[in-house]
Parts: sequence; structure tokens; C-alpha cells
Amino acid sequence: MKFLQLILIACAGFMASTPVAAQKNSDRFSISGKITTVDNTALAGTSIYIPDIRKGSIADASGNYHIDDIPSGNYLVEIKYIGYKTILKNIDFTENKIENFTMEISVTEENEIVITGSSKATSIKRNPIPIVSISKQFLQQNLSTNIIDAIAKVPGISEVTTGPNVSKPFIRGLGFNRILTLYDGVRQEGQQWGDEHGIEVDQNTVEKVEVVKGPASLIYGSDAEAGVVNLIPANPPAQGKIIGNILNEYQTNNRLIENSATIAGHTNDYTWGGTFTHKMATNYKDKYDGRVYNTGFAETDASLNFGMNKTWGYSRVGISMFDDLQEIPDGSRDSATRKFTKQITNGDIFRPIVSNAELSTYKISTLHQHVQHYRIYSTNSFLLGEGRLAVNLAFQSSWRREYSHPEEPSIPGLFLKLNTYSYDAKYYFHEMNGLSITTGINGMYQNNNVNQGTEFIIPSYQQFDLGPFLFVKKTLGNLELAGGLRYDVRDFSNEGLYSTEDPITGIGHAVYGADTSGAAHPFSPYRHTFSGMSGSAGLSYKISDQWSIKANIGRGYRAPNISEISANGVHPGTNMYQIGNLDFKPEFNLQEDFGVTFNSTHVTINADVFNNDIQNYIYNQKLLNTVGQDSIIVPGNQTFKFVAAKANLYGGELSVDIHPHPLDWLHFENSLSVVYGTNKGVPGQGKISDSAKYLPFIPPLHTISELRANIKKIGSVFANGFVKVQFQVFAAQNRAYLQNDTETPTPGYQLFNAGFGTDLLNKKGEPILNISFMGNNLFNVAYQSNLNRLKYFEEYPGNFTGHDGIYNMGRNFSIRVNLPLSF
Repeated sequence: MKFLQLILIACAGFMASTPVAAQKNSDRFSISGKITTVDNTALAGTSIYIPDIRKGSIADASGNYHIDDIPSGNYLVEIKYIGYKTILKNIDFTENKIENFTMEISVTEENEIVITGSSKATSIKRNPIPIVSISKQFLQQNLSTNIIDAIAKVPGISEVTTGPNVSKPFIRGLGFNRILTLYDGVRQEGQQWGDEHGIEVDQNTVEKVEVVKGPASLIYGSDAEAGVVNLIPANPPAQGKIIGNILNEYQTNNRLIENSATIAGHTNDYTWGGTFTHKMATNYKDKYDGRVYNTGFAETDASLNFGMNKTWGYSRVGISMFDDLQEIPDGSRDSATRKFTKQITNGDIFRPIVSNAELSTYKISTLHQHVQHYRIYSTNSFLLGEGRLAVNLAFQSSWRREYSHPEEPSIPGLFLKLNTYSYDAKYYFHEMNGLSITTGINGMYQNNNVNQGTEFIIPSYQQFDLGPFLFVKKTLGNLELAGGLRYDVRDFSNEGLYSTEDPITGIGHAVYGADTSGAAHPFSPYRHTFSGMSGSAGLSYKISDQWSIKANIGRGYRAPNISEISANGVHPGTNMYQIGNLDFKPEFNLQEDFGVTFNSTHVTINADVFNNDIQNYIYNQKLLNTVGQDSIIVPGNQTFKFVAAKANLYGGELSVDIHPHPLDWLHFENSLSVVYGTNKGVPGQGKISDSAKYLPFIPPLHTISELRANIKKIGSVFANGFVKVQFQVFAAQNRAYLQNDTETPTPGYQLFNAGFGTDLLNKKGEPILNISFMGNNLFNVAYQSNLNRLKYFEEYPGNFTGHDGIYNMGRNFSIRVNLPLSF
């Protein structure tokens, strides 16, 4: 809480001093006007929003709107209403403006504003970098179990899973610490190095997701080498409004129960809001495994935010809590019956079969993870001189306890305490003649303490990141040019650690001073400074109203993470003994992108291709002993070691959306994603063997076809309805990293999904309820994604059933009820 006080004091002090150098009140302007349809009917409820200054309005019953206190400058204004073509207009505010807008009915969405990976809000078609915007409607109309699962159907995006509630994003074949996750513009920091460490965010607070599909190190530094996932919360409600929402959802497969409540208000210059969510689930089931033991969870989330918009700019403070009791399976089974077994003693001498009652209970088992994440952050924009200064500050505390001692259930095996202080400051110079310049500096300080645990895979460490950058954008009519440079420095140090075991319980603990004599010494002190240059240059060009192209070349940078450098121990929940490498150098990549967009009244086509070359690509490889068998340091765990090589990834995405005339309500949407990963080896070490010539964790060719009917209104009771069927095809992935059986080929599979939903209206025609029914894997296909980590959780490979490992979730139905509130 002291950090929050410091943030508030700093912000208040800055606000008090800002008017001295800030723009004068005479440099504040307004915009007003009327929103109508082509037949001159007022379009009440239309949103008018200026993202760069977080100001907006909602058209009233007569279609009129008004926004005041707009600082001098050139801003992109978004006019948006569901079912109509979004209007984006750059307006130079040097005087009060009167702007009337005519909205046209649209069956395709061609205009989207994005704020990620660039200096300011821009149209997605005019942004040179490859980026995709994912709407709230998409998130609500696709059945998912967490926020990363919700976006995994977008072309170029996939997920590595450890059960239904643990998902990590992958972009074009790259993931883990190569992808930076943001929440409300603030970097999300937990323990991303862990394979089974998910994203600690309540998906019910996310209104929109933007994904950069390529190096974004220029703006965000290390860990954005492969891209960025920006989770964006909802904008504040209109002036004078208090709104809310109550959500209830039930899913049949793992009997998930989710309840969430949100409320938000806007009074004069002040905004506020809050969300509370609780969800719980038992073990999921599939066709071959039945219920998969130890895959249940119980999650509780809460968040609050407060904001203000003044003549000097805006400020927003957010507080959030994420608390997850998460079971992680180990895949142990009885060899004769294939039923799951469980560990009941510390020595793990005998494992009984799990009962049917245990498989169906919501009660969290003794061996589980307890993940807590707390965040306090402040995002601010101050008008300073003729430009704008944005300052984001955040403190995050991530506590991860992984319980692995069944006879001492209150003692965690792994206990990690990570504190992160992050900062981000950018100055946006006043735009002149289409030239905008942004300069800034961002980074973080981290302190991760592991010494309160009883098992140690990594040592305690500290690191400090610093990265200044310069970004320039120039508009020349239909041509947009953008680029910049950045230099990053990371000072990293880890502590040494000695440990010993209790002679009676066998449980380990850290020791110090004289007690280190004769103790195990898994970690020695280590310090290193990593640094590197990154940058990008790109262009977008509007050929005509229908055609546009974009091209970009970007160099990314990533410092090795703690596990890659210093790991030396068993990681609970992975069945792995992990070994790091102190000699690693930073990763650098160079990615070229080219994209083409065609948009007509009834057809939208997007095609993107990329090529990505990586130096010092770090990946995990299983180790064998001298006789060619699995190297076992600790029984029950396979041994893996990180290695590095040159790598190349290439591929692309294609999407074709058809809205056949005159059936404009019918949408036939199709997409294809493909990525190939090749291991180029280490220069001077000879030819790569056939078993090692591909990279691990590369998703297969993947297509999605969806036929959806959007129904605006049925009678006086139903509105905004949809009915859809969806067909997913995943090709076989035979280009696996086969060295030492690190990976195995994965057969292809097909999934059918479907759903429908609608708003229910009151007598005034206002929505009082939204209800939807959705189903995934309708034919209960037994399949294993090659990105499913549980695929390799097998105690008896080659068993009599012919089915190794754990399969993905089987048939799953969902009913979701949203109750909108207005006060």
C-alpha cells in the first residue's frame, strides 16, 4: 500500500505543477454534432471516442453528442455503433468543431482503432506492424475457459495448455518469455518462465484484446520479441451514467460454475468501477481418460479502478487481486486398469486408485498450486507544453505456492515471491505536417525470493531493466511510414543457495552460515549484464478504398529468463528436472512481414506472410544417459536442459469473410494459419540430425470455417441474436523436435462447434437479458493438441490401450446469462 500512496502523491504533485507548463485553458476545444443514418434518422447510443485522451460521449435520443476540454492537437476520433460501418476521422483541434456523421449499415467491419505497438491510436489498416483487434463480441460468442483460450481461435495465435484453466499464448510458433502480456497498457509480471504458469487476469474485466504478431521490442523492450497481447478493459460509461452487469455461466464438461458482477460510473470528471468474479470447476473429462484427476480449480478475482479527466489530462488508478487454487495432474495411473492414482505419502511408496467421488468433487486436492497475484497501477497522461507526457507506474506481487508433500499439506514445495516495480514514460511531441515523434524510456525492477520453499528449481534473483527509445511516424496522404530504435540493458544477478533435508520427513529447506557445511549447493552466485539494440521500419499504403498493403521489418531482443540461465531442480507440476545454462547470450530476431487487405461491401480478405530469423534461440531438450535411456536425476522426473541454436520460422495467415448479397445477415468466415520452424543448429558444430531439424512447440496448419447468422431483431422481444456453426481442422504435426523423444508426432483432428444467443427486450425495447448457448467438440472427438503438455504425462508409454498421455477436453456445452444494469 505504501507504493500506492507514493503513486498518488507523485501524481498529485505532478498535477499541481502541470498548469505552469501545460497548455492554457484557451487551448481547450470541443466537438459536437449529430449522428444520423442515411435516411436522416437519429442514431441514439452511438459511441464517439478519442482514445489518445480517453474522452468520449454517447449520442442522445436525438443523435446529438458533445465532448469538451479537448487539448490542442491532432487526434483520431472513432464513431461506432454495432451493425454500422465504423467511422475513423483525424481531426486537428485548433478550434471548436462541429462534426455531423452519417452512419451506413455494414455487414463487414473494415475500420478498427488500435493503440498497441505504436506511438498513438491509429487505424489498423494504416498501422505498418502486423496487428489484430479482437472484440468483446468475439470473446462472448466463443466458448472458452480463460482469456488466452478465448483468443486462440484467431489466425496466427495458439495456446500451450496444462488443463482447461492454464493457457499460455503463442504467436506464430513462439511463446513463453518471448511474448509480453499487457493489462491496461501495463506489463503483466508473474512467473512467465514456467510451462504451466498461466496468465493471472480476470477475463471478465477485458473488453478488447489487441495482438501484435511480430517483434515489439522497440516500444516494450525484452520479452516482446515475438509479439504483444494487450488486454484492454472497458472504457468508462457516458457522463452521468452508472451501469453494471451480472454474469452467470455453467459448463457441462468440468461442471464449471462462474459468477461475475461489474459496476462502473462516470460523474462529472471522475470515473470509477469494479469487478468481482468467482469460478470453480471439477476435473474435466475426455473420451479415453474419463475424468482427468487433478485438473479442477477454484478462482476468485476482484478489481477496482478510479479515474479523472481534467484540463491537464487524465489519470487512472487500478487495483486487482487474482487468487487461484489450481490442480495440476501428474498422469500417474494403475498399469492394469489405466485408472488414475494419487500420491498419499512423502516417500511415494504406494499410490491408490482415485475414487469416482474424488474425480467428481469440487474440493481441491492436497497437491495443488496456490497462485496469488496483486497489482496496483497508475496510468496517466499530462498535457505538457505543446505535447503530451504519458506516465505508467505499477507494483505487482506474485506469490506462487506449489504443494507437493501430501503428509504435510500446509508446507509448500515450491514457494516463489516475486515483486515487480515497472515504469513507462513517453513524451508525444506535437504533430506537425503529418510528422509525429515519440520518445520514451521504460523498464522494471524485480526481486524474486524462493528461500521459503522446500524444493528449489531456481535461485532467488534480482534484475533491473532500462530501455530508452525513439519512434517516428510520417503521414504522406495514403502512405504511412513508421520506425524507430531502442537500446535495452538488463542487470541480472541471482543468489547462491544451500539446502538440506530433514532426516525424519525428508523435506528440504534452505540453510545459511555454518549450517551450509555438508549441505547441497544447487546454486552459486551469478551476475551478468545483458544488452541489445532493437528497432523497426515499416509502411502502409492505401491503394484504393478497397485495397491496402503493409510491410514491416523488425529486430527484436530478449534476455534469457531465470529458468534458462540458472534452473537446477525438479519443477513440480511438470514431471521435469530442469537444467539451465549460465553461458547463454540474448536472443535477437529479424522478422519481415508483408500484408494485403481487400474490403468490399460483401467480401473481406486479409493475407499476411512472414519470415523470422532468430540468433541464440533457446529451447528445451530431453537428456539421455550413456546407454540411450532417459536421464533420471530424481525418480519420476525426466531430465531436460536448455540449449541454444539459430532458428528460422516462416508462414502466414489468410482470412476470407463472405457476406452473400442479399443475405447480408449471413456471415461465412474462413481462416488459415501455418507456421514452419527449422532448427539451423550452431555454426561450426556440423549438420543437424534429422531428429533435431525442426523446432519444438510449432502449431500445425490450422483452418477455421464459421457460418453465422446475425439477426438484428425478431418481433418486439428478441434482438441482436446470432446462430453459428464452426468447423476446425488441425493437420497432423509430423515436423516435431524428435531428438531424444523430446516431442512426438501428433495426428490431425477435426472439431465441430456451435452456438446461439440473443438479447431479450422489455416493453421499451431495451435489453434486459442476454442469453447464449454454446458447444465445443460436439462429436466428442478424442484428440491431443501438439501444444497440450499433458500429452507427455504418461507413466507407461506404449501401453495396451494404444493411447499414451492425457487427451484434451471432450464435448462441452455452456449456458451463459448476462444481466445488464443501468442506474
